[in-house]
Amino acid sequence: MYLEIVSPEATLFQGEVDSVTVPGTDGSFQMLNNHAPIVATLGKGPVLIEGDLQLTEQQQSLFQSEGNSKALFEIQGGTVELQQNKLILLADA
Repeated sequence: MYLEIVSPEATLFQGEVDSVTVPGTDGSFQMLNNHAPIVATLGKGPVLIEGDLQLTEQQQSLFQSEGNSKALFEIQGGTVELQQNKLILLADA
């Protein structure tokens, strides 16, 4: 699925990923390829991105990465929308 992470300042990440786990306001949840459409509000916590990640040097300063397969990104809140395997995360970082 295609992931785009956007903050008020800039687009922080764009690319294909295998899964994304987010801190929903009612608890964390994971989204995979072909997930049902969803719109949800997010609370404070980590966003876990899994897949074959190719982070730029600038992105590596924002994300805590575990090799090229996992990356963590801390948010203060936000909104997530997933439709037709395109996930847009509006993050208050």
